[in-house]
Amino acid sequence: MMQIEKVLYTGKTHTTGGRDGFTRSSDAELDVKLSPPGSGKAGTNPEQLFAAGWSACFIGAMGLAAGRRKLKLPADTAVDAEVDLGTTEGAYFLQARLTVSLPGLDTDLARAFVEEAHQTCPYSKATRGNIHVELIVAQ
Repeated sequence: MMQIEKVLYTGKTHTTGGRDGFTRSSDAELDVKLSPPGSGKAGTNPEQLFAAGWSACFIGAMGLAAGRRKLKLPADTAVDAEVDLGTTEGAYFLQARLTVSLPGLDTDLARAFVEEAHQTCPYSKATRGNIHVELIVAQ
């Protein structure tokens, strides 16, 4: 297992009540009510938070891939992340789909950015070999 040599940032949260609770970051920039998926109650859920974090990180990783080629990502670059919570044989699992939109880029170049980002994004690294992930380049 890879060990971090230099910590660049530590996200800190305090959560109470689990999926029916609250979570707040140590700097109070994140302060949200949690609710179980599909419950109809006010609040977000861990799957939505994970999808938001992963998609933001993935765009950053694509930006690095573009920068290595002395290019910029299109201004309207977007990632639609879907994180499924499900069961198999009574055990809970996640799976995900990242649909990437890079308007105006050649399809082969867009795929190259997505593949490279999937190799470098810390969220992608954390999930690799642990959950099913589908990468989709939107046209």
